[in-house]
Amino acid sequence: MNITLSLDDRLVKEVRKIAVDQDTTLTGLVRDYLEKLAAENAASGRKRREREALERSFTRLQVKVGKRTWKREDLYARS
Repeated sequence: MNITLSLDDRLVKEVRKIAVDQDTTLTGLVRDYLEKLAAENAASGRKRREREALERSFTRLQVKVGKRTWKREDLYARS
C-alpha cells in the first residue's frame, strides 16, 4: 500500500543521510519503525490481557475466612 506524507524538506534530507549510513532507504526506515511500533503495541496488548486474566483469577479465587477471633499476642503466647 502506498501512502503520502507531508514532511519538511530539511527533515527528508537529514533522514535520507541517516538511511544511506544504515544502508537502507527512507521508505525502509519508515517501514522498520512502523513494524517495530506495531510489534510493541501487540506485545503491550498481550501483557494487558494477561494482567487482566490474572486479576480475574485473583477475584475468582478469593476466599472469605470469616471474622478474626484471635489476637496477635495469642500466636506468640508461651506455655
